[in-house]
Amino acid sequence: MTRPDQPACTEVSDEALFGPEAADYARYRPGLPDGAVHLLAATQHGVPAPVLLDLGPGTGQVPRALLPVLHRLVHIDLVDVNASMLQAARAALEPLRGACTVDTVTGAAHTFAPAAPGRAPTLITCSRAFHWMARSEVLSMADRVAAPHAVVAIMGDGSLWTHEAQWTAVLRELIQSYLGADRRAGTRGTYSGPGRSFQDDLADSPFSEVAEHRFPVSRAWAPGDVLGYLRTTSFARPALFDGRHPEFEAAALQLLQYHAVGGVLKEDAVFTVLLARRPGGTA
Repeated sequence: MTRPDQPACTEVSDEALFGPEAADYARYRPGLPDGAVHLLAATQHGVPAPVLLDLGPGTGQVPRALLPVLHRLVHIDLVDVNASMLQAARAALEPLRGACTVDTVTGAAHTFAPAAPGRAPTLITCSRAFHWMARSEVLSMADRVAAPHAVVAIMGDGSLWTHEAQWTAVLRELIQSYLGADRRAGTRGTYSGPGRSFQDDLADSPFSEVAEHRFPVSRAWAPGDVLGYLRTTSFARPALFDGRHPEFEAAALQLLQYHAVGGVLKEDAVFTVLLARRPGGTA
């Protein structure tokens, strides 16, 4: 069965950041490339009863992709500061999970502890969210809770803010004309990047054996879908615009339609997966 939320950890649910946009997040955020999904599943080869711990799951993209491929998955823990996201993820997993149990934990990733013995994660994933976390503390937590041969997978592919194309450049300029030159970061002011690479974070952690896997992806965006995606981001979510969001979306739609070729805006990106194990493992 799918179990109810565990009590919140030291951080309360951050509904102010993405709570109202959970439905848009599920609809407009790109999923994982098939190659990345099969890579994650392959890390569990020979594991009799895989357990997944997904940190910052959003609306559950990682377990939704894994369940049809990794049929032996017996338990999933989802940890997020946003209760609305967890509720959406749990609902999305219900028709897919079969006999796999699911727990949701509202709280900060680094404070997670398994709710019951025998649930040491064999795969710990974090997709497009590691930069928001207390990264060294998260990796210390992973070392405390993970099975001896567990794999940590840190994944991501940037965003339309960082993607370099003519249409994303003019879109970024439009956002800056409303919100200022610095990239906004939701309720936390501005965002300047993680300061050091995730590879360095992993190298200084117990999971220091790291292999990098890169998956080129090509996406075709409709202008309206880009607007939906922007509503889910920390740099262009509606609450940042102080009542001017309808005006911004009208201007953005006009701009995107102008730059679309045959109604399509092309994004060529690379989805990167860092697989990390404790020394002696095989990443």
